[in-house]
Amino acid sequence: MAAATSNVRLSFPVKEEIKKIIVPMAKVGYCSSWNSIITPKRQSSLVIIASTASSNPRKVEKINGKKVNGIYVNEAPQTGKASVDPQLVLKENFPVDSPLHACLHGRFVQDRFVYRQIFVIRSYEIGPDKTATMETLMNLLQETALNHVTSSGLAGNGFGATREMSLRKLIWVVTRIHVQVQRYSCWGDVVEIDTWVDAAGKNGMRRDWIIRDYHTQEIITRATSTWVIMNRETRRLSKIPQQVRQEVLPFYLNRFAIAKENDDIQKIDKLTDDTAERIRSGLAPRWNDMDANQHVNNVKYIGWILESVPIHVLEHYNLTSMTLEYRRECRQSSLLESLTSTKANVTEDSNNNNNSNNRKTGLEYTHLLRMQADKAEIVRARSQWKSKHINPK
Repeated sequence: MAAATSNVRLSFPVKEEIKKIIVPMAKVGYCSSWNSIITPKRQSSLVIIASTASSNPRKVEKINGKKVNGIYVNEAPQTGKASVDPQLVLKENFPVDSPLHACLHGRFVQDRFVYRQIFVIRSYEIGPDKTATMETLMNLLQETALNHVTSSGLAGNGFGATREMSLRKLIWVVTRIHVQVQRYSCWGDVVEIDTWVDAAGKNGMRRDWIIRDYHTQEIITRATSTWVIMNRETRRLSKIPQQVRQEVLPFYLNRFAIAKENDDIQKIDKLTDDTAERIRSGLAPRWNDMDANQHVNNVKYIGWILESVPIHVLEHYNLTSMTLEYRRECRQSSLLESLTSTKANVTEDSNNNNNSNNRKTGLEYTHLLRMQADKAEIVRARSQWKSKHINPK
């Protein structure tokens, strides 16, 4: 059984009583130091936040010489790469006396312009081919972005909103995301994600990400996105107030994860009943699909979009690029339709000399997610796929 990490909150009126608990904790190797795990709450009491993880995880996290979470110990993984122990990853990046939140949230690098976080791909984050899914990648990007805001000290009481935004009942909403995947991670792989922000026009913000294989430092995913501000109550778009602009301006970094010439900026055609090749109706959001801003989480749209992709494509092709343009919100009461159509320009296998038998090594699809009742557009999307049976160049 894998060792669990939990937070325990205890209140004691006397400091000497706390020392009796903290000193034994320190002897068994807890992540937090005395200064970081004791936070004054009131003059008469103190709050203790302590990790219950053991300093010797091998005794509880290993079964028959193998890590429970899928990372092999004392032997190389089947993928041929050297094994990486997440415990060692944390030790290398964070000293023993680092505060607990540093281990969980990540850290700033490059003069605090870039925020970096490490993740282990879990068993529930992989698909049938035992690799991480596009939804998993999007969730990790979103988690890193939110922790970036929280760790910067700007977070208000909204979901990723700054303090000045919270005062004005404003929230961030994404209008566009473009992701390019070179390779998908496997179960147990450790990835390192960098994220940063910059201005996007007068009233937008651009957020970029890079995902690396932690062991090899190979860049395996690049992503860029555009965000605008919306009023939480009226659900109308708003200009960026000067006070908010001053908050985020010190964090702007003029750097692109995806070079402009490689970005997918072409117009995404609108699909209709006549132009769509496949239509999947009756898609209903669930309560768990809603986020803290009371609308469907943008990552959820990907699953619905892929509902209308042919099953043989999902089985035999990798989703290497995806661009999403968000048009409007979706609520739990909405009933949705997913439309997909194939683009004509597919790539051929150049290694095959017999032109009549060339195999399609690349596919491109256009997608539309819309309301079933009034046909109002929610998301337009474009996806590119590459055959799993063709070695990448």
